[in-house]
Amino acid sequence: MAVPHEVIIAAPYQVYWAPTGTAFTTLDDLTPNAPWALVGTSGNLNYDEGAAITVMHEQEILEWQSLGDAGTRKVWRKREGLKVSLTLADLTLEQYRHAMNYNAVTDVAAGSGTAGYRKIGLSRGLLVAQVALMIRGVSPYDNETYLSQFEIPFAFNTGSQEVKLGSKDGPSMLALEWTAVIDPNASALERFGRLIAQDAAAL
Repeated sequence: MAVPHEVIIAAPYQVYWAPTGTAFTTLDDLTPNAPWALVGTSGNLNYDEGAAITVMHEQEILEWQSLGDAGTRKVWRKREGLKVSLTLADLTLEQYRHAMNYNAVTDVAAGSGTAGYRKIGLSRGLLVAQVALMIRGVSPYDNETYLSQFEIPFAFNTGSQEVKLGSKDGPSMLALEWTAVIDPNASALERFGRLIAQDAAAL
């Protein structure tokens, strides 16, 4: 008889990103390799505790009632969506680019009498860059040993960032939000990706 599981998770997760088409890391690989990279130079050590990482499963449901009955007789889903959000306390340009359509960061070397610097463009243009996202954390089936992860093959940044600089109330932060895009090659129930959770060790 299978052992029932009832697990309350209060452990930090962290978000990785990579170019679309990148293979997702297997659950028994504890450290995702390049091109997967953490959102935040130090991962969840750069995420605001109050906001955490939020995964929102949006939907809009329509109901139909007939003239002769007060109850709902037909229901259908008009739209659905998947959003991922977090607040990042890391303003390196390599992280700021998440909010700037993944514009390239250019490193300009120091010269005689001129300081070296890095730069990123602050306009995003008409084309919207897409990335793959992977959210990793503990498994609900063994939160000491096993991992789980959200695998989202296509997503784009939808946040409108308002960065407060020089506040005495706390660090400057970036509010990041991604929206999943349908994967046309996936099965009907995995169009936005999938959530997998390890429940047994490899043989």
